[in-house]
Amino acid sequence: MTQDWPRTLWIVRHGQSAGNVARDAAEAAGLFVIDIAERDIDVPLSELGHEQAQALGQWFGSLPADRKPEVVLTSPYVRARQTTCLLMEAAGLDTRKVRVRVDERLREKEFGLLDRLTVHGIRQKYPELAAQRIHVGKFYFRPPGGESWCDVILRLRSVLEMVSREHAGERVLVVAHQVIVNCMRYLMENLEEHEILSLDRRGDVPNCGVTSYEHHPEDEGMRVDLVNFVAPLRRAGAPVTVEPDALAAPKP
Repeated sequence: MTQDWPRTLWIVRHGQSAGNVARDAAEAAGLFVIDIAERDIDVPLSELGHEQAQALGQWFGSLPADRKPEVVLTSPYVRARQTTCLLMEAAGLDTRKVRVRVDERLREKEFGLLDRLTVHGIRQKYPELAAQRIHVGKFYFRPPGGESWCDVILRLRSVLEMVSREHAGERVLVVAHQVIVNCMRYLMENLEEHEILSLDRRGDVPNCGVTSYEHHPEDEGMRVDLVNFVAPLRRAGAPVTVEPDALAAPKP
């Protein structure tokens, strides 16, 4: 059976958020808890995040009409929705013509008991969990009340099935989080645990970085086109940031 695919699939991490900035400050000060009042879902973009989203939107706006997104799927988290709105406005994408869909399956990974803790806080408050996370590895480790990468991948499998079923032959833009970008790469590129974790260890996904795939009917699949593409930000003079996309633990 031939697999239906979108013509183009872009996967974008949201712009820098206020949570990214607060996390950096907490880690630098050696604090145990990240000082931010909002729920993770409500954390907005920073001023720089606004600039990054607009810069990326200008790049999408510069594409030929037959290359621009026709469908936009976004995480429900505020930082992703703000990125989507700013990007679409800067790109001149008309919401009456471009279908926009908020999909909870694209949400950030849930950190459960470890939410809002810095690496220092996790080691201090939950040393056994910190040791278990290192032993098991982030791909399979599930914090109490939270998710593992495998849990995220499970919900993303249904997203890709929906995209193939409902948006075959269309140009689809996904705006979400670092873990979503990585887990989508795992699925799209048929990677294994050690391969995706190796990519993850090489560096974080840049804020407003673009990873994309193009459909090639001759081999019935999708080929990688761009990976963590940030040229639009550099051209617009917007600083590139690669802060971890979480209010919780960094890489082991």
